[in-house]
Amino acid sequence: MSNEGWKDLAPGGLIQDAGNSAEYETGGWRALRPITDMDKCTDCMLCHIYCPDSAMLLKDGKHGGVDLRYCKGCGICAQICPPKAITMVMEAEPKEGAK
Repeated sequence: MSNEGWKDLAPGGLIQDAGNSAEYETGGWRALRPITDMDKCTDCMLCHIYCPDSAMLLKDGKHGGVDLRYCKGCGICAQICPPKAITMVMEAEPKEGAK
């Protein structure tokens, strides 16, 4: 047991190492995954803005796919997409040509 006093403890409620969430890949427990129909996508990037996990990728300012290492399958991207270009499918169902 340590003899540290309360003054020696790190302050609570603070993020001391900002940006460390990139170290934790959270997509492994996803049940649903987003599939983008690029023919419908208008590159409005609302999916990128609203994604709580920053899993929607940008490529040259346009929709560049989904980083499945971080996507938790919440479906916010599919709900927010104006042209309904994003659909959620069961993780076990592969989809050809998906981004």
